[in-house]
Amino acid sequence: MPRSTVFVIPGNLQSRTGGYIYDRHIVDGLRAMHWDIDVKALDESFPTPTPSAVAHAGEVFASLPAGTITVVDSLAFGAIPEIVERHRSRLPIVALVHLPLAADIGIDDEAATRFALAERRALAAASLVVVTGRATVPLLADYDVSPSRIVVIEPGTDPAPLARGSSGPRLQLLSVATLNPGKGHSDLLSALAAVPSRDWQLTCAGSLTRHPPTVARVRALIQELRLTDHVSLVGELDPSALEECYDRSDVFVLATLRETYGMAVAEALAHGLPIVSTSTGAIPDLVGTDAGLLVTPGNVSALTEALSRLIDDSDLRARLAAGARRMRASLPGWDDTIARMASALESIGYE
Repeated sequence: MPRSTVFVIPGNLQSRTGGYIYDRHIVDGLRAMHWDIDVKALDESFPTPTPSAVAHAGEVFASLPAGTITVVDSLAFGAIPEIVERHRSRLPIVALVHLPLAADIGIDDEAATRFALAERRALAAASLVVVTGRATVPLLADYDVSPSRIVVIEPGTDPAPLARGSSGPRLQLLSVATLNPGKGHSDLLSALAAVPSRDWQLTCAGSLTRHPPTVARVRALIQELRLTDHVSLVGELDPSALEECYDRSDVFVLATLRETYGMAVAEALAHGLPIVSTSTGAIPDLVGTDAGLLVTPGNVSALTEALSRLIDDSDLRARLAAGARRMRASLPGWDDTIARMASALESIGYE
């Protein structure tokens, strides 16, 4: 039988972001395989924890019986190197890295340097490093993590019904992403403002509370570009409301600047939607050559051209939608992801 395993996760595991969705699938999947899984919640102030949040994290680690496999989400892992070092000799500690903290878009050089130093220490003390996308592996080269300690376990995708699309006069565009500096909302709005046609409506689904400065900038840009009648910020939606958004959409758009995988794009493909996005993470592999149009991250003029083509050309949309339906059939499921995680955790030897 597998050893007792604890997932240490900051904030609310039910949050609707890619990292939390991944963590939740893994926890639920391992429990379904009869693993003894516990979840320890840390303060939501991570990755820049308050002193009390660090103290609480120390108490959580100290309370774990020796030998407990301890999987720590990267939002917390790189911020508590002292705690990881303190307990490495009695706990097999697994770093679950969605994206290194120092690689986050929008942080300043001082914060990036501070995160990198802390993450290097913490990663050196990890028994295993699980990364959720192949694009993360090169980012770890600067941390001197031996390849033998890295396992790539990419997300799965839930099956979904094909979107029926819109029936109104405007083409319905959907973007699903937390409003933060890395998701490229400003680029998307600037690109759409330059599209000659105005026969479109954009719905942005994603948290409006995780990065208030980005939300303020996006709201101001909507006003500045005179897009108030064309853009709706609907916030973080529950699964049924998000499903309704997918169902009435015609095109999925994501101007993200960096992804380790691209779960939102995979979800859109599962609904058979043509894609306009950027060539980062696993998005090129997910979309292939006939399910969407991809541009270099940050290239607003190229994004404008791609959006213009799809908005103006119904035949192109139909061809790419057909390609999305073909790619849909090849999307990996969560069962394989969970099985690979189970195998990786079982590979950790007893102390």
